Amino acid sequence: MFDLVIKNSKLVGKSGEYNIGVKDKKIREITKKSLNGDNIIDIKSNYLMPGFIDPHVHFRDPGLTRKEDFRSGSEAAAHGGFTTIIDMPNTLPKTNTYDALKEKMDIASKKSVVNFYLQAGHNCLEEMTKMMELNPISFKVFMDLETDESLEEIFKNLGKLKETTSYNGLVATHCEKRSIVSEKTKELEGSDDPIDYSYARPYTSEDESVKQTIELARKNNLRLHICHLSSKNALNIARENNISYEFTPHHLLLDNSAYNTYGTMVKTNPPLRPEEVRVKISDIDENSIIGTDHAPHTLEEKHKGVFTSSPGIPALETVVSLLLTEVNRGNLSLDLIPKILSQNAAKVFNLESKGEIAVGKDADFTVIDMNRKGKFDISTFKTKAEYSPFDGWEYEGAPVMTIVNGSVVFDDL
Repeated sequence: MFDLVIKNSKLVGKSGEYNIGVKDKKIREITKKSLNGDNIIDIKSNYLMPGFIDPHVHFRDPGLTRKEDFRSGSEAAAHGGFTTIIDMPNTLPKTNTYDALKEKMDIASKKSVVNFYLQAGHNCLEEMTKMMELNPISFKVFMDLETDESLEEIFKNLGKLKETTSYNGLVATHCEKRSIVSEKTKELEGSDDPIDYSYARPYTSEDESVKQTIELARKNNLRLHICHLSSKNALNIARENNISYEFTPHHLLLDNSAYNTYGTMVKTNPPLRPEEVRVKISDIDENSIIGTDHAPHTLEEKHKGVFTSSPGIPALETVVSLLLTEVNRGNLSLDLIPKILSQNAAKVFNLESKGEIAVGKDADFTVIDMNRKGKFDISTFKTKAEYSPFDGWEYEGAPVMTIVNGSVVFDDL
């Protein structure tokens, strides 16, 4: 007898319908035969996908919980079809000490309704060594906040950390070159036109930063993951060097003309790019990863002017439907969805028990209704954010159930 049976499931790449047996939070059987279980869920011939993984969220907890916290953020994740998230270290205090990392782990353990992992911020070698006792999933470096000299030291220390601890050498980077951003921002900082923010942080700063981080990672024998790639040229550099990377929905679907419509609501780092240099839906391939960079702020913080308003766009509750809409429009293959939203992130971040529907894997599932239609309505979202450039957009295809470790955490089937 199984704890849970999910019946009448379509699986991407397979014909017919399957029944999935779950026991002790693990997948134990996948078959077309009938199964008995304490709890049986009929998903009515919808697609069952491996639980989606978002490798890039900002839940703002602790210190900035007016924007989001682990309860609201994780509920937004579940509502959006995500069973696992990876949280960034730029909270208050920064998650770059043992004590801060332990505090955030304790907070998330009490509040989160989905699986979570934490990235750590860099620090001196002694403090990072201590942090490794808590097994952060990787270290995050904001290249745009560092000088060339400090970056040399940071990557050197991460290389030493790999040699002396259990650290696997994975470093995630926000790639914008500080010197270029500083120079261009000084030229434009008096502007009151939101689109100028995209020129104050030009795509060339991302391209140069990607080159630099690849060089630093190789020099120190580290494994690199590049966050929120927005420049087509930077994408080509990453692919040529076999570096993992992620796309956000806003960089894939919006160009910098969106500033003329939405103003500073769409201010984000890196900024939306001009049409001719940006990444697009057509750039997604079987190695791509979707990372939302879910970064909520209050409305007040989003409307303080071009250069003083806060950068960040909430995206956990829109991205899956946005991508499924592209599938229904013929712009994206359905076969790519489990790869870009689950499998590839599981591989990069060494989540060996996740990313696939296979016997022995964790019982994390996302149920997809390819025919569900509607309009995004921010008032129905779980996030604390009260804005989204996608509010009011029509969609076709949606997550309708999210199952974490064999338990339903969202149900709109």
